[in-house]
Amino acid sequence: MLTNIRFPPYLTAQELDEYLARGWFRMGQVIFTTNYIVYEENLFPTHWLRYPVAAIRLSKTHQKIVKANRSFSVVVKKLVITQELKDLYQNYKSGVRFEAVESLKHFLMDGGSGDIYNSSVIEIRDQQQLIAAGIFDSGDNSIAGIINFYDPAYKKYSPGKYLILMKTLYAKEKGIAWYYPGYILEGNPQFDYKLFIGEPIASLYVPALDQWMPYRDFVRNNWFRSRANDPQSPPFLYP
Repeated sequence: MLTNIRFPPYLTAQELDEYLARGWFRMGQVIFTTNYIVYEENLFPTHWLRYPVAAIRLSKTHQKIVKANRSFSVVVKKLVITQELKDLYQNYKSGVRFEAVESLKHFLMDGGSGDIYNSSVIEIRDQQQLIAAGIFDSGDNSIAGIINFYDPAYKKYSPGKYLILMKTLYAKEKGIAWYYPGYILEGNPQFDYKLFIGEPIASLYVPALDQWMPYRDFVRNNWFRSRANDPQSPPFLYP
């Protein structure tokens, strides 16, 4: 299997849980899974990531980020794509080095005529100014982190990582079992920031076995391989 895409007209909370647990994820208004991602014109094996929320603990690094943002207000609410969010996304897009999707609405609503996901937004404000926002989808027993974006002027506060922490703390408060931040790429560290929650408790989905395995096992057994010298290497490697 390379890529599989489905276009459900609606999606229940339980169905979202089941898709996430099998290594599927949201893309606009569709849901998909893949073994590969084309990133910056290169093909990389894809590994879907998840965390058991109950096992997440704030490290000293996490606490430092939380402390740096303590003067800002945090609100979690039902997602409505407001002009304020659109403007913040465009400001963020202008300040990143990678090629971001053209608009927030396109990122969230592409491929459908309505919203099939139960989405919430975490808003971070410096007094009245919206400086960062993180969107996530909720199932019955899981949340999926979809996108974080922020005012580039506040980059020194690590707002992207702060929003990830706020999502996990929200999930812990609500008694949610699983947090799914998306994928990491084999041979490309661009998305490894998702591991900062805690490598010892992170798991990766293995399609060939239809199960999740500890991330540390992949590292310990050298199951990751750089594709730089072996572009034909398989997407999932076992000893």
